[in-house]
Amino acid sequence: MGIPPLKSNHLLKLTTLMATLKQMQQQLLELTPEEKSQAIQLLIQSLSNSWQGIEKNPKVMGGDACIRQTRIPVWLLISLQRQGATEAYILADYPELSAADLVNVWFYADTHSGEIDAAIQRQETA
Repeated sequence: MGIPPLKSNHLLKLTTLMATLKQMQQQLLELTPEEKSQAIQLLIQSLSNSWQGIEKNPKVMGGDACIRQTRIPVWLLISLQRQGATEAYILADYPELSAADLVNVWFYADTHSGEIDAAIQRQETA
């Protein structure tokens, strides 16, 4: 029993994926050493589902991603930012947060935009 032949739509997806990977490879080679380090960090965090300064606990805020050791959800800070709140305003309103916490929030939100948008949507319709 051999490997079944690929259907044409699977072959097309595979061909597209290979072309995308080739483009990504070229783009990665063009990055500066610092940018490569950031890309590696992102990939490691993505693979381990571990985001610096961000925690997800089903017993805290319904399992939404929160700032470490707080009940402040990432979606809330993103929502505030979208409404025009500056980092200085957020830090003044949440003195337990640091500028590094906000960097972690922005990074997490950039890589989990669907999750964050869904959480904001849930809050707006609740």
